[in-house]
Amino acid sequence: MLTQTTTRVLEPADLGAALAVLESAPVENAFVTARVRVAGLDPWRLGGEMWGWYTEGRLASLCYSGANLVPICATPEAVRAFADRARRIGRRCSSIVGPAGPTGELWRLLEPAWGPARDVRARQPLMVTEEPSATVAPDPLVRRVRKDEMDVIMPACVAMFTEEVGVSPMAGDGGLLYQARVAELVAAGRSFARIEDGKVVFKAEIGAATRQACQIQGVWVAPEHRGKGLSETGMAAVLQYALADIAPVVSLYVNDYNTPARAAYRRVGFRETGAFMSVLF
Repeated sequence: MLTQTTTRVLEPADLGAALAVLESAPVENAFVTARVRVAGLDPWRLGGEMWGWYTEGRLASLCYSGANLVPICATPEAVRAFADRARRIGRRCSSIVGPAGPTGELWRLLEPAWGPARDVRARQPLMVTEEPSATVAPDPLVRRVRKDEMDVIMPACVAMFTEEVGVSPMAGDGGLLYQARVAELVAAGRSFARIEDGKVVFKAEIGAATRQACQIQGVWVAPEHRGKGLSETGMAAVLQYALADIAPVVSLYVNDYNTPARAAYRRVGFRETGAFMSVLF
C-alpha cells in the first residue's frame, strides 16, 4: 500500500478502487465511468491511461489520459501532480475536459508548456433532470436510428461535430474512428432522430450511459428547420427514451454563450447543477 501522497498509472487490479472514486460523482463522471465499466483499466482496451492520486494510502483522485485529458474528483494537490505528469510526457490529447474548477487549474498549469489552445470554453453549464418534461410534449416522430440508416445519420453527425468543435471529424483518418463511434451508438440503440424524406431534421445521442446516469450529446437541428421548437420537442422525446430505458438521471452540458439552447433545455425541464470546461487543441 502506498503510504504517502503520490501519483501512478493504475492497473487492472485497481479497478474496484477506481470505480469507487468515479461513482462518488455519477453524473459528472458518467463519460469516463461508462468507458471503465466496459474496458476496465487496461490501457489498450481503455484507449488511454488512468492516473491515480493517492493520499495516506487511499486512492482519492483520478485523471484519464487518452484522446482527452480528464481530471476526476481532483483535489488541488492532485491537479498539480497530474499537471506535472502531463507536462513530462508531453501533450497527446486533443482536448482537456472536465469539471470547470479542476480543469481550469490544470490548464493554467499546462498552458505555458502546451499552449496556445485552439479554443477555450471556460464555462459549460452541466444540466440535469430526473423527470420527463412536464411542459414540452415529446416529438412522436423522434425514434431510434436503425442500423441500415448509417448513410442517413452520418452527414448530420458530421455537420453537428464540425459546427460544434470547429474541425471536421473526417480529417486525419478519413473519419473511420468517428464513423465507428456513430455506428456503435446506433447499434446500442442510443442514437435518436427525426427523419423526413431521407434527411435528418433533428438528432441527438446518448453518448455515455451507466446504471446511475446518462449523458445526452450531439444535439442538432438541420439549419432550415431551426426556430421551430424542434430542439425542445426532440429533446423531450430523447429524455423520455433515456429515463424509460437507460438511467434514472439524464444530463448534458452546453456552452454558456449558447443562450437559446440553455433556454430550450430549461423549458424541457433540465436545471443547471454545475459547469464543465473544455480546452480544444
